[in-house]
Amino acid sequence: MTATVAERGEAPAPLGGRGALLLRHIGSGVGEALLATLVAIAVTAVGLVAFSMVQWPAFNSSNVTRALTTVGQVVAAVFVVAAIALVRRGQRPGKWFTQPWVAKLLSWVGISTFVTFTLGMPLAATKLYLFGVSVDQEFRTEYLTRLTDSAALHDMTYADLPPFYPAGWFWIGGRVANVLGMDGWEAFKPYAIGSIAVAAVISLVLWSKLIRADWAIAVTAAVTALAVAYAAPEAYSSVIVILLPPALVLAWGALHRPEEPTARGTAGGWGAVVGTGLFLGVAATFYTLYLGVAAFAVGLMGLVAAWLAVRERRLAGHPRRVRTAEGAARPVWRAAVSPLVRLVVIAAIAAVVALIVWLPILLKALDGVPTRSGSAFHYLPEGGAELAFPMAEFSLRGALCLVGLVWLVVRAASSRRAQALGIGVVAIYLWTLLSMTATAAGTTLLSFRLEPVLLVLLGAAGAFGFVEGARAVYQAIGEPSRFRLAAVAVAIVGALAFTQNIPHVLAPEITTAYTDTDGNGERADQRPPSAVAHYRAVDAALTAQTGRPRSDTVVLTADTSFLSFYPYYGFQALTSHYANPLADFAGRAATIEGWSKLKSSGALLDALAACPWRAPDAFLFRRSADAYTLRLAKDVYPNDPNVERYTVTFPKELFADPRFTATDIGPFALVTLRR
Repeated sequence: MTATVAERGEAPAPLGGRGALLLRHIGSGVGEALLATLVAIAVTAVGLVAFSMVQWPAFNSSNVTRALTTVGQVVAAVFVVAAIALVRRGQRPGKWFTQPWVAKLLSWVGISTFVTFTLGMPLAATKLYLFGVSVDQEFRTEYLTRLTDSAALHDMTYADLPPFYPAGWFWIGGRVANVLGMDGWEAFKPYAIGSIAVAAVISLVLWSKLIRADWAIAVTAAVTALAVAYAAPEAYSSVIVILLPPALVLAWGALHRPEEPTARGTAGGWGAVVGTGLFLGVAATFYTLYLGVAAFAVGLMGLVAAWLAVRERRLAGHPRRVRTAEGAARPVWRAAVSPLVRLVVIAAIAAVVALIVWLPILLKALDGVPTRSGSAFHYLPEGGAELAFPMAEFSLRGALCLVGLVWLVVRAASSRRAQALGIGVVAIYLWTLLSMTATAAGTTLLSFRLEPVLLVLLGAAGAFGFVEGARAVYQAIGEPSRFRLAAVAVAIVGALAFTQNIPHVLAPEITTAYTDTDGNGERADQRPPSAVAHYRAVDAALTAQTGRPRSDTVVLTADTSFLSFYPYYGFQALTSHYANPLADFAGRAATIEGWSKLKSSGALLDALAACPWRAPDAFLFRRSADAYTLRLAKDVYPNDPNVERYTVTFPKELFADPRFTATDIGPFALVTLRR
């Protein structure tokens, strides 16, 4: 047990000294994180550029890139194992290769090499990221394209509206693409891979500040592998997934501090308070759902910490009141004040950071713009109707999660790491149950998206459980000389077996990246492209006929992937689930249907002039024999699928007025309006 300050005969650190120490701790961590970030960016850039210099076969038609992915993973494992070995050997005078910075550099290179090869090599022959520009990746690419065109925070689709979906990850990516002179859609893949690599090394830096360095490397490797396998398709959320386990350990250190005076050489946990607040703030700017889950877990920690503080105070003194050193009576419930105050400070820091992206839409809502109830939470697949138990699976990930579960239970009373991760796991299951309960009220809490979070928390616990379990077995069987080597061999074989299977796990997403048509009108598998190949001609005709820049043009189209490649504004979003609540998706849908039923061009022009929103400057239809069509979508929750498609037909006669210009381009009919 750690000795108290009084037992060591030390005086508490003065307030001013504690503040300076806090700044030094934060400065040291931030500096190391910046260095790790630079290393990860360099490794990712070198790797992706090298991959692009070779004409690789498509992943879905050859095993060449799969084989090279495995080679890269083995190389990454060598770096990681070497870093752990150097840490365990310790620093030796005169031996440069045993210096701490060498192990850190090797670990950063190893982790980022793993991410780069595991994601970059299978995608080496395509310009698109996982899932191409299909399904949800379509609106994500659209968002990145919007923020590549302009640094101003703006809704991905609608003109004159601030963003509803957090812009943090997309804004950074847009600035990266802009600096590199790349289109948003083309920058998506390298930026996504690089951001995951950066998150992984920052996670390693954070772990290394919380636990011993060799364990930090091992647990980061385990968490990163799980996140790449199960969270990478949604790159902007995977950043939060990777950082969440160490952030929860940090948060527990901030909130639960067993009663003793602050020791000299410590900052009283306030560095952890600041770090936790910053993490939640960043989560708020990146991904709202994971912010909610993380805040829920931290709030649960605050309540548990307050209860434990009261319990410890009660056990230490009178059942209801204790006496201070000055002899004054103090209610035991006041022990709960400290963790709750820290929780409030964490929330305040997070709120300030969150306002970076949330302030514009809050001001817009307060300005009197009507907010329609959105349908972002209207989705309940089978995975959201059941509790996930990955530890019950007969697989490598199942085995790791099972070890993690055992470790969490066994060490719950003695390990702060186990307590933090355990509370996180409990929070996931509570959130899932709340989501299921919310279905009775006609909505959900999207618990089906929490599987990656659950996996990384159990995976982190599993890494600790394997290390501590192997050590316990080693001691129990008489410490045979070869046992440690055997344990290392089992860990390496298990890790490589899991990681080389990641391309199989991501096979559908990788295949879509090769079968979707990119912004150049090409398919990476060399098959005939889709109608997307005509987008370039559509763009040329649009700019020529309207005379407006793309960023000042509103297009009504059901082929919303057009907005993923070119930064035009749309009149209507892909579905209501991705629509800004301030945009009135249902009202716009009704308006579009109303336009299609008008009897003359004059009536349509009058309706466009009276439109309560900025009216379209152009229409991009699909052509039929004697009409133009739009295939729109409506929310049909609680059905699964939750989207129903329907067709709106515009007679060609509605555009007979000379102010309309109609152009046939492939399967499309482009109609522009001269104002």
